[in-house]
Amino acid sequence: MSVTEILNSQDGAKHFSFEVLPPLKGAGTDRLFSTIEKFRDFDPAYINITTHHSEYVYRELDNGQFERLRVRRRPGTVAIAATIQKHFGIPVIPHIICSGATAEDIEYELIDMQFLEIENLLLLRGDKAKEDRMYTATPGGHTHTTDLIQQVNDFNRGFFVDGTQMKHPGQPFSFGVACYPEKHEEAPNLEMDIQYLKMKQDMGAEYAVTQLFYDNAKYFDFVEKCREAGVTMPLIPGIKPFAKLSQLTVVPKTFHCDLPLELAEEVVKCKTDEDAKQLGIEWSTEQCRQLYRAGIRNIHFYTVSAVDSVREVAKRLL
Repeated sequence: MSVTEILNSQDGAKHFSFEVLPPLKGAGTDRLFSTIEKFRDFDPAYINITTHHSEYVYRELDNGQFERLRVRRRPGTVAIAATIQKHFGIPVIPHIICSGATAEDIEYELIDMQFLEIENLLLLRGDKAKEDRMYTATPGGHTHTTDLIQQVNDFNRGFFVDGTQMKHPGQPFSFGVACYPEKHEEAPNLEMDIQYLKMKQDMGAEYAVTQLFYDNAKYFDFVEKCREAGVTMPLIPGIKPFAKLSQLTVVPKTFHCDLPLELAEEVVKCKTDEDAKQLGIEWSTEQCRQLYRAGIRNIHFYTVSAVDSVREVAKRLL
């Protein structure tokens, strides 16, 4: 089933989804599976699996000089998605990103996922490489998410990237995209960002999941503006509990979202990370309750560095 079919099949019940990272190279699946087990009893609608492009690292040589190497720290998104779906019986949505991949690389991912009966994707441009000042497409790759959407649409219609027609097209993919209640960092303004979101919907996106936010008023305002612009697909709110004192400055810088004054003032009063963690649980729980009261039926949780906090929020809600 597509994500929208999964959500609509819940008969109006409150439910949630969450995101996990593939294991670090060589780390195995124990920690990842432990994370999933913590949420299994809450009957998640689906699990997102992130994708990470390669990056440069520096390794010191015996002579004291450094060698620059390009590595992927978290490979295996497609394999992990298939493993989770088989092992836990929970629908999975792997991220497919433009960053660090050629169109041919992406095509091979699509073929693998079709063989593995993975039906749903989240299509993203992806972050720029750490060493780049601005996003730069990989030679032979895509610059924009809309380019990636076009490739998936062509694949769904039975065409490879070189224009060759498939003899036996498989099950078409359903896909969603990202959206930004406080606008994407590179967008000149929110209105133009919403225009691009409408374009993605017109190209076949069935839903969008938001960047994390801490101010529900900004989410509700964003949804209203999207509806006025003709964006009718579900806009799933993305929530991540505040968890550490350092996040007071790190979160706004990293995720380009504001912390509400009330939350920031309470964080300043915290003496320890544990105090901040408990505050984050309380804040996110109330955020989710307000969203549910407003008629939202699915909330997406970002669990990185916040697994226990998200589990506590889920316990209080569900």
